[in-house]
Amino acid sequence: MSLYKQLLIGICLFTFILFCGNFVVTLESSRDQYRNQLSAHAQDAATALGLSLTTHIDDPTMTELMVNSIFDSGYFYSIRVIDVKTGKAIIERSDTPQSASVPQWFVKLVALNPGMGDAIVMRGWTQAARVEVVSHPMFALARLWNSTIASFLWLVGCSTLCVLGMILLLRRRLRPLNYIVEQAIAISRREFLNLSALPKTPELRRVVDAMNMMVTQLQALFREQAQRTETLRQEAYHDPLTGVSNRRAFDIHLQSRLSDEEKASGHLILLRVQDLAGLNQRTGGARTDALLQAIAHLLMEIQQRFFHAGSLLARVRGGEFALIVPGILPQEMETLVNMLSTQLKALHETGMSDVTPVAHFAQVPFHYGDTPQAVLSQADQALAMAETEMRYFATHSGNPLAKADAEPEDDHHVWHTRLTSVLQNESFELFAQPVYECNHQHIAIHHKILARIKTPDGEIIAAGRFMPWIHRLALGRRMDLVMLKQTLRVMEKNDDRLALSISGESVADDASLNALLHPLKQAPHLAARLTLELDENELPDPERVSILMKKLRETGCRLGLQHFGGRFHLVGNLPQWGLAWIKVDGSYIRNIDTEADKKLFIEAIYWATRQINLPLIAERVETEGELAVLEKIGLYGAMGRYFADVSTLTR
Repeated sequence: MSLYKQLLIGICLFTFILFCGNFVVTLESSRDQYRNQLSAHAQDAATALGLSLTTHIDDPTMTELMVNSIFDSGYFYSIRVIDVKTGKAIIERSDTPQSASVPQWFVKLVALNPGMGDAIVMRGWTQAARVEVVSHPMFALARLWNSTIASFLWLVGCSTLCVLGMILLLRRRLRPLNYIVEQAIAISRREFLNLSALPKTPELRRVVDAMNMMVTQLQALFREQAQRTETLRQEAYHDPLTGVSNRRAFDIHLQSRLSDEEKASGHLILLRVQDLAGLNQRTGGARTDALLQAIAHLLMEIQQRFFHAGSLLARVRGGEFALIVPGILPQEMETLVNMLSTQLKALHETGMSDVTPVAHFAQVPFHYGDTPQAVLSQADQALAMAETEMRYFATHSGNPLAKADAEPEDDHHVWHTRLTSVLQNESFELFAQPVYECNHQHIAIHHKILARIKTPDGEIIAAGRFMPWIHRLALGRRMDLVMLKQTLRVMEKNDDRLALSISGESVADDASLNALLHPLKQAPHLAARLTLELDENELPDPERVSILMKKLRETGCRLGLQHFGGRFHLVGNLPQWGLAWIKVDGSYIRNIDTEADKKLFIEAIYWATRQINLPLIAERVETEGELAVLEKIGLYGAMGRYFADVSTLTR
């Protein structure tokens, strides 16, 4: 029961007890007074009537007239004139007057006895008759009733004002308690809030100070753990000289791309600085390091300009850089080659290198199922060709792995027509993969929704093939909306909890976000079972994510983060977002039972997220050994082929 209700009931009970006590005291003190008054009233009437009848006792008419006159002028139950000798009534008048303003239950409750009086009527020196008068307490009851009503109304009015005043006072004084409740709820959502306005009440001020101190300490512990983990990741997967990823990160990312059919086919661009050892001897280590840093900076600019999220730039050895990128069209590749060649020439012209070409680079395509060794071998061959011919760029056209990666000229139109038709007809094929608890593998946490496209001849096209065209054709928002509608229709037919990936385009601005949330607002009973997921590379700025979280909570839906691991600096923002979970990218899970650095990294992420009770889920678990390590670390959930392959969700 709320404090307001308790206060209201308490004041009402107090008022009732006060009224009852006041009524009892008033009644007891008034009862004797009214009884004496009634007795005096009856006695006075009897005495007056007795004196008046002394001279007319033998005249029945005058006797009756006098009795009627007195009876009609007062409040009497009865007036009797009784013959003393015979004991018979000479004349008798009686009545029971009623007061319309006094209820009968009050009359019975008060139980005020009528007053009685008598007098002797003399005939000379002889007693001739006796007058008996019984008065009616109607006027006393009316006065007592009116007094009771006035007292009750006064107490009710005072109680009402007291209740209103106490409610306003409590609402004002106890407002910090609402903030404390919000703090506690926010902590349960893995958010940390501080109450800046301290209350004036000393007791509440101490409580708020204690809560703020606790929240501050939790934030400090979380930041410290996050910083340690980020430092660990930087040391393990980043090149300290150039700031790009190192060979270890490159191997992990390439293996992940080649073993995941959900990822698109792509290209490997390999760049090697010419005569690095000679440069180091001729110009010195400092100038050579500056050249490597400049080339890394050029490649980072190209990465940001040409490629959607999902690319990786790494320094694989001394003067060799690798860029793993998603699919790229021939005309885009031509622009990239011209831009990079021009910038490499500029490095020679500014004197950063005394040889030309400053570096050679080559490009080879790769596809799902290829091996890293084969892809790197083809890239080395193409690079050797460029070095032999002293050209900046070469591509390995004879690569047996290179399926026609570049689409024919009319494929842009073909893909546009195909995807537009699917979006208009809302005909994505929905597949699902279960996510289980690590320590209770029979308990499904939720099912991850995956999209496929069916061609007219029945071929099922995985997301890895059509998602690059979704991005090129700027259809990400439409696809997210269509997928959400189809998912909600599926949820009408089952009770499973589902997770659906969305793109950053759908949450980048208010218009897109409102359009995405509209179907959720129309189906609040389903939104609570759905979690939207954003790739870590698709996340907008922290303020935008906070707005997104607030609007999602209004619909009952939640937000999760998937493919996590490359942008660990985001961990510092996790407490204020209140995510449903984090899914660690499968590249950090593969062979975790045999590679100690991956285990150490996952342990660091686990301990950082554990500080805010944020569930951690592993993606693409494929072996029992991997699962055993994850269970030992303490991860909440896992998904992958070890548990089950994707299965059709709709037909």
